Amino acid sequence: MNPSRWVNDANKVLLTDLYELTMLQSYFDLGMKATAVFDLFVRRLPPTRNYLVACGLEHVLEYLETLSFTTESLSYLRSLQRFSDGFLDSLSSFRFTGDVYAVQEGTVVFANEPLVEIVAPLPEAQFVETFVMNQMHVSMAAASKASRVVRAAKGRSVVDYGLRRLAGADAGIKAARAFYIAGVDGTSNVLAGSLYGIPVAGTMAHSYIQTFDNELDAFRHFVRSYPAGTLLIDTYDTLNGARHVIQLANELGTEFQVESVRLDSGDLKSLSQAVRRLLDEAGLSHVKIFASSSLDEYAIEALLAGNAPIDGFGVGVRMGTSDDAPHLDTVYKLVEYDGKPRMKLATDKATLPGRKQVFRNDAGFDVIASAGEALEGDPLLVKVMESGRRVAPSASLEECRARHRGQVEKLPNELTGTARASFPYPVRLSSSLEDALIKLRSELSLRV
Repeated sequence: MNPSRWVNDANKVLLTDLYELTMLQSYFDLGMKATAVFDLFVRRLPPTRNYLVACGLEHVLEYLETLSFTTESLSYLRSLQRFSDGFLDSLSSFRFTGDVYAVQEGTVVFANEPLVEIVAPLPEAQFVETFVMNQMHVSMAAASKASRVVRAAKGRSVVDYGLRRLAGADAGIKAARAFYIAGVDGTSNVLAGSLYGIPVAGTMAHSYIQTFDNELDAFRHFVRSYPAGTLLIDTYDTLNGARHVIQLANELGTEFQVESVRLDSGDLKSLSQAVRRLLDEAGLSHVKIFASSSLDEYAIEALLAGNAPIDGFGVGVRMGTSDDAPHLDTVYKLVEYDGKPRMKLATDKATLPGRKQVFRNDAGFDVIASAGEALEGDPLLVKVMESGRRVAPSASLEECRARHRGQVEKLPNELTGTARASFPYPVRLSSSLEDALIKLRSELSLRV
């Protein structure tokens, strides 16, 4: 195997659950390779979410386009002694050759709406389940949380500080991209900035201040390297830190260019108000206040409701881990095989049969319909891949970001706040899909 202990292009094909491969062995033995259709959707919204944000499609498409088993990966599978030689030999030419329909990244979505629909020979459509779910889940959870944080900030800047406490390197990179699509202004994550062109931002750590004999000297030395930087003022005493900034301004006179100070502990409301007074009285009204320290949409909303004069927020672990809704009920289900609709009847986990489309009506509701129906509204599922290749270049992050901003602004205020909406966004089934659901449910009930 590749000696790397990281997920990479050579070994990502093994980033799957074992049962995907054991099912493929059985399909191989039975010669089952007719066209299958799988839908990825979120079965229900978490109690603290009124909407979700579609995100992660780019990672899915990149995976599907490059999917293959290397000699090393096949050697490992052979060592497990669970698969036949014929089946393993067939995997050497295994590629994704299907079509993909998906909701565009940045789109506001709701429960049970198909977000990705994969149409491919059964082994291909089945095998990709784990990776597709993983990549969509991490990005959607991150984007959905970030969207709420950005709304709570009411136009003030929000910077992602989450990398150091996220669940691994991949999540840290993918989450930063999702945050940006959802409206976050920048990230402290340098690799994410390099990979995706996201603006990078940062200040200093308390350790920098502590390496000097006194706080004022630390400020003096830092502004020599970064005259317009942000000074962290709460290492020892926040108000004394603000006074040291004022002293530095007096020393530098017209050469003073510090843009902001940062608060990272204590009662952010009262401290920001006190710091604002000190700065304003010293003629430094242009110096902004930036705050961090265990922030999320709830904390930001409370701070602004209390008239905290904070101009920007650094948001870390609570946004990065989506701590009030750390997982989404994301599923990937077979809805058609060999031209016949399929569905699951399990209690609380029943699925909708057949290929679908989702229409967004200007009147403020969505309709999940059977594929081929022509209903009023904008169709959300678009063809993004045909025969294993993208049909068009991917949208830029700026396009995804603008799409999200435009869609969130159209939602009722009750849906974009931090409280649970009294009336959820309406999602209906078309009469045709209702009829298909009733018919297949009846047929399946008779069979079992």
